[in-house]
Parts: sequence; C-alpha cells; structure tokens
Amino acid sequence: MSARSEDHESTSDTARSLAGRTVLMSGGSRGIGLAIALRAARDGANVAIMAKTGEPHPKLEGTVHTAAAEIEAAGGRALAVVGDVRKDDDVRAAVDATISTFGGIDIVVNNASAIDLSKTPDVDMKRYDLMADINVRGTFMLSKFSLAALGQSQNPHILTLSPPLNLEPKWAGLHLAYTMAKYGMSLTTLGLAEELKDEGIAVNSLWPATLIDTAAIRAMPGGSSLVQAARSPRIVADAAHAILVRPARSCSGTFFTDEQVLREEGITDLTGYSLGAPEDRLVPDIFL
Repeated sequence: MSARSEDHESTSDTARSLAGRTVLMSGGSRGIGLAIALRAARDGANVAIMAKTGEPHPKLEGTVHTAAAEIEAAGGRALAVVGDVRKDDDVRAAVDATISTFGGIDIVVNNASAIDLSKTPDVDMKRYDLMADINVRGTFMLSKFSLAALGQSQNPHILTLSPPLNLEPKWAGLHLAYTMAKYGMSLTTLGLAEELKDEGIAVNSLWPATLIDTAAIRAMPGGSSLVQAARSPRIVADAAHAILVRPARSCSGTFFTDEQVLREEGITDLTGYSLGAPEDRLVPDIFL
C-alpha cells in the first residue's frame, strides 16, 4: 500500500471515522466481508456478522465466531449471529439482535453471495436456486428488514457487493444464472436508491476492478494461479470504508469500483494491494 493510502487509513478526522457506528453484514466470516468488517473495527465500530458458518468448515477457513474474535482484536465490538440469509426468521433475528446489542443499525453490508459460472445446460437447478435466494432475495430481505432502524441513523448506508448493470450481451451469455443473480443484487441497489432518496438512506454497490484473492477464486480450476494476478481484499475494504463515511444524502445510487473510489480519495498508487503481479498483469474482474 502506498504511503498516501496508509495516511488515509489512519486519519484521526472523526468525520471520516466509523467509530461508534453499527454495521450489520451478511456473510463476513472470511474474504472481502471480513476485510470490510476489520477495517470498520479499526475505527472502533460495532460489527454484527450474520453467517451460516457457526462451526468450522472442512474446506473453508473461519466461522462467525473467529470473525468476531478478529473484530474485537482489531478494536471493534462484535456480535456473531449464526443464521441463513435465505430464511426470513434468521434475518429478522439478526436485525433484532443487532438493535438489542448495539442500540440501532447505521450500515447494512450485503456481502453474502453464491457463485456458479456454469453455462445454462450445466447449471444444477439447486445451484440456481441457491444463487437466487442468497444473492437476490437475501440482499432484498436484509435491506428491507433493516430500513426502520436505518431511518433512525444520522448517516445511514446500505452497501451491496454487486457489479454495475452492464447489459452487454456477453455477460449474460457467459454465465446466465450467475449474471441474473448478481444483477438482481444490483437492481436492488438501483431501486432502493430511488425509493429511499427522500429519506436520506444511501444505497450503493461496490465491485472490484480486478480479481480479489478469495476462497471462491482459489476453489476455481487454476485458482492458485489466478490469485497471483489478483489483489488483496484490503482494497475493497478501504474503498467500502471511504464510501461509508461519506454523507448519505449526497452519496447514493452509484455503482462504484474499488479503483474509482480510491482515486476519488486521492489514492493512485495501488501496488501495495497486489499479491505479486505487476499492475499491468492483473486480471480484470467480470462485468466490467
């Protein structure tokens, strides 16, 4: 990371801090979600993590409980909620527990997502349903159930990890089921931003400009090589932080990329986020 980026990250300007604010996130046991949670925790935020992984997974690192421990170690207050974003009662319980524990909700981060890049003939319908239920329904429901609490916040934000709505036919043609699921998340951003514009609740999406080193990427064929041309999840976390400290009434309805946000913050040297490959060898993410 550049010196400018480090200076920005450690700023003491309280207006640029998430100190004392409450974040409710779906997913977050690992990867990009955990990186966003830890960035908020370093400010002294309260972070509630709702995820299914209450017990160690044989193939994946991290549980909601290990994530909560890392959040507390980073300087935040944590709430671990074991729940399934597909289930109404679990989402309602996560919202209620967050409000009960921390007194409200200032930020919702829709991070939970399922991925299957298979073409239509090869997609198992259970995988289709999983992506539709987690990505689209889960994003819609967590946002919906949090609206009353967000309406009481001084600077309420909903941030969804989903791509810009790029209607170039190639993206639907490459992996239709996954594209529909991710674009459903992005349509939720588009619609809620318009629906809530008079209420002062910011609704935005954030998407990485390059591949990010995550468990999902590592699990793909050739994943161990792919991540060498990826960036650290820290770049998405720093971009998310920069969005979430902005005034909600003047920052809504935008499909950001991490690079765009950091450029707006004056951070142009991104080499510190790379995992080895030079900038011109990084692999662009899909949908861009």
